[in-house]
Amino acid sequence: MEVRIDKYLWSIRVFKTRSDATDACKGGKVRLNGADIKPSRNVSPGDTITVRKGAVTYTYRVLELIDKRQGAQLVPKYAENLTPQEELDKLKAPVETFFLKRDRGSGRPTKKERRQMDSLWEALNEDIDG
Repeated sequence: MEVRIDKYLWSIRVFKTRSDATDACKGGKVRLNGADIKPSRNVSPGDTITVRKGAVTYTYRVLELIDKRQGAQLVPKYAENLTPQEELDKLKAPVETFFLKRDRGSGRPTKKERRQMDSLWEALNEDIDG
């Protein structure tokens, strides 16, 4: 049995759609055994797949081939998740959000208010970065 990598990644629920998996392969976000690949590349048991999604790089080992989408409980039978814990911790990184209170219906900020918001935003970013 031969299975394309885009179909395999969709089957083990790494991507929601097969076209998402295909686009990721074409975009260089998927590597097979350390090499960039095309979506039509076949996988075999024992291969290592690296997938970059956002800030996190996931790593999987192919245990068994499958070409039909599986339920989440059955995925460990077909792929072993080798993703290091420090990569998974990136998912829990705090997202800095910054809101200024404005009265509803007061319209767009004036030039003076905009400058005040910008200087406050820059000061906040300097505190985070430095």
